[in-house]
This record gives sequence, structure tokens and C-alpha cells, in this order.
Amino acid sequence: MDVAFIDDPQMPGLIPLIRKVRPELPIVYRSHIEIRSDLVHKAGSPQEEVWKYLWKNIQLADLFISHPVSKFVPSDVPTEKLALLGAATDMLDGLNKHLDEWDSQFYMGEFRSLCAKEKMHELQWPVRDYVVQIARFDPAKGIPNVIDSYAKFRKLLDKAELDDDDHPQLLICGHGAVDDPDASIIYDQVMQLIASDTYREYSQDIVVMRLPPSDQLLNALLSNAKIALQLSLREGFEVKVSEALHAGIPVVASRTGGIPLQIEDGKSGFLTDAGDNQAVAQHLYDLYADDVLYKRMSEYAKSHVSDEVGTVGNAAAWLYLAVMLTRGEKLRPNGAWLNDMLRAETGELYQPGEPRLPRAPLNMQG
Repeated sequence: MDVAFIDDPQMPGLIPLIRKVRPELPIVYRSHIEIRSDLVHKAGSPQEEVWKYLWKNIQLADLFISHPVSKFVPSDVPTEKLALLGAATDMLDGLNKHLDEWDSQFYMGEFRSLCAKEKMHELQWPVRDYVVQIARFDPAKGIPNVIDSYAKFRKLLDKAELDDDDHPQLLICGHGAVDDPDASIIYDQVMQLIASDTYREYSQDIVVMRLPPSDQLLNALLSNAKIALQLSLREGFEVKVSEALHAGIPVVASRTGGIPLQIEDGKSGFLTDAGDNQAVAQHLYDLYADDVLYKRMSEYAKSHVSDEVGTVGNAAAWLYLAVMLTRGEKLRPNGAWLNDMLRAETGELYQPGEPRLPRAPLNMQG
């Protein structure tokens, strides 16, 4: 073994063991969850206790790789050890590859069968459009805001006096996860919310589903949507945003975590303050009512996804690290992006107009 990569907070206990057995071995720690830097230094907080335990081990690593969000990096981490790398998705796997019409129809049919099995309202695509948020049933994903924004959007459409059958539906769906204990609780809360007096008027047009693990099914549901939402209250990176853009689906999202890095506001989608449901509704209305705006934004989204969030850019960054460290290079990133370090090393610098995630500091919440 030439390099040890330790991924996320489950395994840092291995770092001191590796350091003891193989003191010369380069160790890279990757942090790709939100670390609340405002809480880990709050005396007496549970976060401080956990972070102290983690950092005792992580500090022995040679490099600390973080999502490119400054608030995710505790002040304990020396800048010279810090390198930035966003999340990534495979643009060629079942989640993102182009589905021909037959395949798309098949998986949409599978989804209708799942809805019937769960006695859920029918998604009436392709007769009607739909707006989608694909995310875990998690308190941080802002699902109540999704429902409220949709209701406000529908009220705007009602004022435009369109026939109800021309109004798009709302689809909220996602996989479960073994480390996601809140999923069933949040799902039940969402169903209760939809059935409440506030939203009962639109409840028949809201489809809420927990899905089996099928990349192609998610692909079909995302790529056939009219507009995608990502209204997280707190977020890590959520590469689902880039997956939607890659499919040419404009995204309306909140300015949380790494989401603003992926959307060019007003070009590939719209960014809103978390909880500003009226703004979300207005953006949904503008995209739905203005065909010229929608087409322009869809085409821009499809052609302006950085390869940093895809297989090639991500793999290249990790291979760069592996090559440099196995050569015995002592890397001191000083907060640089790994892709920039790779480009500089190979002499293939970013060209003007080439899509890439923004390097300038962003005014981000969460």
C-alpha cells in the first residue's frame, strides 16, 4: 500500500493505527459532511465533544480534503493541510445516462405501479407536467417548504386562470438509508401536512414516495420533470442539483451548503434564501409560464455543468493525489482546489468560458 485514504468520520480511528504501523505512509482524510464549525467550538456542546474525539485522530493525517464551503472546515484544521474537492456523480451510470423513450416509459410505468401498490395518488405524466424534489426524508431537506412553495405556485397559476388539468403536479421522492433514522417519522409528518386544511386543496396533485434502490428509476423521474427543487435548510453539497442540470432541468434551490456552487443564478436555475417560499413560487411560475425563459435556462443548464462534479474530474483529482504522494511529494495545498492543483501540475489550465465551480467566496448560509 502506497497511500491510505480515510473517508468520512466513521473510520478515523484507523489513522493513529496506520501512523504507528507505517509511519512513512501518506494518509489523506476526506470530510464530505457538514461539520458545524459554529458548534464544534462551543464549550460544552455535544458537537465539541465529538469533534475533539475525531480531531485527535484526524490531525495525524497529512491532508484534510473538504467540501468547498468555508463553514464546513473547523478552525483546528491547518490551512496548509486543507484542500477542497466537491462531491461528484457518475455521468455514465444508470442515474445520469440518457434513457431512450422506451426505457423512460418503462420506468415511469414501474413508478405508477409502485404508487398503486402504496395507494398513492397517480403521477399523470405525460399528460401533465410535474415539479420534483428528490431527496431523503430528512428534517434538513426542507420538505415542508417544498409543499408550501408548491401551494403558493398553484395559487399564482389559479390567478392566471389556467385549467386545473394544465397545472403541474408535485413529486417528492427519494431512497431511504440505513443511517437515516428520521426517514419514517418525516414521511409520516409530510403525509399529515399534505392532509391538513392548509394544503388539502392540492393534496390530490402531490405524490410522495419512498423508492427502492434503482438508479434508472430516479433517472427517469428526474429527467422527465419540468422543474427540479432543492429547498434544503442545511446541506453538504447535494450533487443531485448538478444531476438535474445535466439533464437540462432548471433548478430552484436554496442558498445552503454547496448548492450555490452548482447553480448560476438566473442562468441555469434560481437561488433563494432558505424558507423564502414566496420567491420559490414566483420562480416556478416564471419558468412554467415563460417558454422562452424555460428553454434558454434548460439549454444553458445542460451545457454548463463542470466536469469537477462528474466522474472524469473527480477521478483525476484523486489520481493526482495518489501520483504526487507516491512520488514522495509533500503537498501543502493551503486551501487550494484539488482540480486547480492538478491543472497546474499538468499545464492544462482552465480556459475562459470553460465550466467550473466558482472559486470566489460565496455568501452562503448553513
